[in-house]
Amino acid sequence: MPTGNPKASNAMIVGIPSGHPPRPAARRSRLAAAAGMFLGILLVATGTYAVTNWAVGLSAGSSGEAQSATVSNLTISAVASPSAANLLYPGGNGDVVVTISNPNAFPVTITAVQLPANTTYATGYTTSALTTTQAGCLAASPSDVNWNYSTASSGSSHTLTTPLTVGASGQANNPLVVTLTNDASMTAAAPSACENTFFSMPSMTGVTATGGAATSTTTPATDAWTS
Repeated sequence: MPTGNPKASNAMIVGIPSGHPPRPAARRSRLAAAAGMFLGILLVATGTYAVTNWAVGLSAGSSGEAQSATVSNLTISAVASPSAANLLYPGGNGDVVVTISNPNAFPVTITAVQLPANTTYATGYTTSALTTTQAGCLAASPSDVNWNYSTASSGSSHTLTTPLTVGASGQANNPLVVTLTNDASMTAAAPSACENTFFSMPSMTGVTATGGAATSTTTPATDAWTS
């Protein structure tokens, strides 16, 4: 078959193979697709920008977790300094000096103390170190030294003249040293062996106290209960 036929060659150049749309339509389709892709990119970008301007609310019941502290007991102990100004004698009252320690991470305010029964007596010692007992002046003798205003019932409560606030653990005014003015009592029947003696007072049965933010009492302090 002869080759190089100009007409055949022209037909091949300008003809479109069967099954394909004209080139201008294909070009428009490709441009539309490209434009669609571009528009899609613009829409996505616009959406990302707009979300930063949306107002965000809070669902009902949204919450977090907290935990309350453990509450530990106070410790009240005998202390020799400062020394008592008012000394005991038969039928009279005298000072008691104590130190109050607070192991909690928050201040504790004491408003009242609870006392043992008035038949619970102090033990006498030869020195303020309270290490060697004084013969004939023991709780069992009895010494006839007890807490002033204690009653026949154990646990009677007595309100302090001024509330005492013990600072938090590791903070100032903890331990707190307090002189309880005239809150020890010696009956007229106290034995002569209790002369010139230091006394370890009976343990208190409790205190009325609350924990929470408060200004601590400056140590040393003076307080009392009067009924």
